Amino acid sequence: MSPSIGLLVFPGIQILDLAGPYEVFRAVPDATLHLLWKDRAPVMSAGGLPFAATATFAEAPALDVLCVPGGAGVNRLMTDAAVLDFLRATAARTPWLSSVCTGALLLGAAGLLRGRRATTHWNSHDFLAAFGAEPVDQRVVRDGNLFTAAGVTSGIDLALAVVDAAVGRERAEEITLAFEYAPQPPFAGGTLKQAPPAAIAAARERYAASRREREAIVASLRA
Repeated sequence: MSPSIGLLVFPGIQILDLAGPYEVFRAVPDATLHLLWKDRAPVMSAGGLPFAATATFAEAPALDVLCVPGGAGVNRLMTDAAVLDFLRATAARTPWLSSVCTGALLLGAAGLLRGRRATTHWNSHDFLAAFGAEPVDQRVVRDGNLFTAAGVTSGIDLALAVVDAAVGRERAEEITLAFEYAPQPPFAGGTLKQAPPAAIAAARERYAASRREREAIVASLRA
């Protein structure tokens, strides 16, 4: 199999949401990867890293896998007709659909989560129900051909799960070993259940402005 894999890119993307899956997918032999956006002009990640798409929406080839990362730029895209139309059209003809972090909100805004189990970053998890999804508190959730992942670093887990389903367990296991993917974080505070109260408060404050904006967007979409 020589899979064709597309990853949505956009201004304000969380670069780890993109880089983790990209590297896993790139490790699949003969895979062709496409960074997809409206045009090829440079875009800036949320952290200030510039990069450019390799294909426009109009140029996008047939895909075996579509992956939608998240990031602060998602807020703007939830009401962007061109992006949502592209996601709907591409999902309709793509065997495997996936999202990382708040990329799930884009799938939701495109109507692609209705009646399906899904997850996303903890600070946006409660928005999933507004899009007709069944929220699941899990790092990676599979519902048929749909894979969604929780926040940021879970993009690696998601991509490995997609490789397992689309290419095969042997390849997914080989990539896991090649990447020496055996996380041992120095602090056991990577989830709301594990984190100390001070860390939760600080993280909520960090995301407060973006969340307020997101709340208003989701409310308008529901209306």
